[in-house]
Amino acid sequence: MIHSKAPLRLGLAGGGTDVSPYSDIYGGAILNATISMYAYAVIEPFEENGSIPRKYYNYNRPCACPNNIILHSIDREEYYCYDLNNFIGYDGNLDLIKSVYNRIVKDFTKKPLPFKLSTYADAPAGSGLGTSSTLVVAIIGAFAEWLKLPLGEYDIAHLAYEIERKDLNMAGGKQDQYSATFGGFNFMEFYEKDNVIVNPLRIKREYINELQFNMLLYYLGTSRLSSEIIESQIKNVRSNNEKSIEAMHKLKEQAALMKEAILKGKLDDIGKILNFGWKYKKQMTDCISNPLIDEIYETALKNGATGGKITGAGGGGFMMFYCPNGARYSVIKALQKFGGEFRRYQFTDSGLETWNI
Repeated sequence: MIHSKAPLRLGLAGGGTDVSPYSDIYGGAILNATISMYAYAVIEPFEENGSIPRKYYNYNRPCACPNNIILHSIDREEYYCYDLNNFIGYDGNLDLIKSVYNRIVKDFTKKPLPFKLSTYADAPAGSGLGTSSTLVVAIIGAFAEWLKLPLGEYDIAHLAYEIERKDLNMAGGKQDQYSATFGGFNFMEFYEKDNVIVNPLRIKREYINELQFNMLLYYLGTSRLSSEIIESQIKNVRSNNEKSIEAMHKLKEQAALMKEAILKGKLDDIGKILNFGWKYKKQMTDCISNPLIDEIYETALKNGATGGKITGAGGGGFMMFYCPNGARYSVIKALQKFGGEFRRYQFTDSGLETWNI
């Protein structure tokens, strides 16, 4: 039994500047932090002769020989069996998971692998916490542990990025794969030719505790297709939309401001920096906010929050609010009428972890 888990993340500042072509032309910068919500993967290798242990024949739905690749997404309640092959075709069913297997065989084993892979994520795809990319990292980690692949942190993160952005042509940035792999608070820089530099931040524990107490995580109860929002952002850069590009410049500036505030303990500035970023985030593309999100944000500010943002690309999923001086309680009460859900979390120090039982 090969296990792995990788943490989801909160993008605190600079979100969107990790997306090409902006990062290729101007260079991007993001500050993010991983939290105690995870994507999990478990690999159960089958016999080398290709047979399936009998306990799997009637697991959730019949699966008879010679099918000996089993993919099971527990949270999505999807379960599929495939013949042993070097490549599993894409058909809209767990293609993200299939793409990892296909790449592992292509780049490393050069032969098919009989196994059962089970996955689970603590947040749904499209929620803005980097769930899809984190799941890819967790799956790669499980394969690396099983097959003893010579992959370091940068290797795993870059492979996860290539699987999503190049193999599957999914629009998006680069931060999620690196935050899930490295873990902790990181200031990340993004340059041309997919060059990424991860700078871990040494933050005093009392600053982290205060940030965690003041930062509320609020789930709207809706997800969104981030690729559509990101494609709109990409289009604006390619068409040299001055308003959108200037907004991204400001978000890159926000990342530097947030880094200084957290490292130096200027915690009273964090809400202002978030609010500064939210103002420009909405100028990147028209898809990022909507009337409901704007109303929720303004309600939080009226009840003591000093700033906040939508997590991820925007349009839905999670929002976060900075609520100093005990304002968290009044904000929680004020947002109850919108029907969302507050999620408890802690900031984490560790990234991808794997183990073998």
